[in-house]
Amino acid sequence: MNNNLLAAFQTNWISLLVSLAVIVFLVFLAKKRVGFGTRVFIALGLGLLAGIVFNSFKLDYKSVSTIGTIYVNLIKMLVMPLVFVLVINSIASLTNLAHLRKLGVKTILWFLSTTGVAALIGLLVALAVDPGNGIKAAVPKDFKVREIPTFSQVILDLVPSNPISDMAAGKVVPVLIFAIFVAVAIVHINSRKPESVEPVKQFLKSATDVLHQVVKYVIRLTPYGVYALVGAMAAKYGLETLAPLAKVIFASYIGLIIHFVLVFGGLVALVAKVNPIKFFRKAYPTVAVAFTTRSSYATLPINLEVITKRLRVSPRIASFVAPLGATMNFNGCGGVWPAIVAVFVARVYNIHLDVTDYILLILVCVISSIGVAGVPGPAAISTTVVLTAMGLPLEGMGLVLGVEALIDMGRTAVNATGTTVTALLVADSEGEFDRAAFERDEEDEMEHATA
Repeated sequence: MNNNLLAAFQTNWISLLVSLAVIVFLVFLAKKRVGFGTRVFIALGLGLLAGIVFNSFKLDYKSVSTIGTIYVNLIKMLVMPLVFVLVINSIASLTNLAHLRKLGVKTILWFLSTTGVAALIGLLVALAVDPGNGIKAAVPKDFKVREIPTFSQVILDLVPSNPISDMAAGKVVPVLIFAIFVAVAIVHINSRKPESVEPVKQFLKSATDVLHQVVKYVIRLTPYGVYALVGAMAAKYGLETLAPLAKVIFASYIGLIIHFVLVFGGLVALVAKVNPIKFFRKAYPTVAVAFTTRSSYATLPINLEVITKRLRVSPRIASFVAPLGATMNFNGCGGVWPAIVAVFVARVYNIHLDVTDYILLILVCVISSIGVAGVPGPAAISTTVVLTAMGLPLEGMGLVLGVEALIDMGRTAVNATGTTVTALLVADSEGEFDRAAFERDEEDEMEHATA
């Protein structure tokens, strides 16, 4: 028994020492003024390498996992204050409620249309790759289907009954709705007695400035968090566990990459008239954090910073679109992934799907994506709804659970980037995208890189 404890202690210390060495190295790179994006990319590679080593030698990786959890918790602590303050501040800055309705319609239409396109891409890729070919249905004994809430329960969960408890429980949608009520009241009173709400507006402005500064502090920790999160993931799953479902992983990432490059890149280039390469370079922090944290809500503070400071979208548009996107914009989780799983399950259980089924699949993907919570693993609910609507066995989900977490990294990166793209499109249509500043920043970055 003592020998076992000693061995566990030693393996834990080995992983801890490796992690400390990596952190020191990343600090050294920061001192040498190596670019933020470069440091994040290096951290991702080091995390993957360390995780594979930990897995191969059966080393304890709890210390790595703890570092990652600390980083995610620091980001999560910002979510509720940001959602509440920024949404109120954004709507309160509007001169009339008609403008609010206009922004809402544009934003939601972009969210739903891109999710529909994502589902179509997922369907086409799944039909081409055929990820279920050759895999036998072997349902895990401990697999439990998540309960699908009724329509009335979904509606009730959206209505805030106690905003404080909703904040404590991490329920973003009720907090968002409560913030909208408060903001609309401020707009209404401001139209009649502007002096009575001026102190409230000044407080909101000050609170926004303070929260932005806290966000900057947390963003600086991103390379260390990326290393820890990727390292823990690689240490947990290793490489050998991925072989049986390699085609599922391959099909998923092919679909996600196609949507990311062609759809997002096409919208940025053709609608916003922005160089997509420049856009993706500026949006890289959002992509990296979403990929490693696997949470749209956790990525929200970074995404807000990227949209306003790097893309030069007005804070008013950013603070309206970004929180809403973290709640209902799920191109990856609600579009690409459920479509691929549906085709996979149908193939595994030898169930024929025709064109009518495919049309239904895309429609259900769009509908089920609304309200999916932006935390790690939410796609299971959306996929369950899709499989149920398609009449496919829910047990088929058990076959992909082993790799679901790995694919969730790519899905979340697509989700968060979709929100960034929508913010740019809406801001451009509203004349609140500072194109000159965007281009000037790009030139300054290029000059700095070549200096």
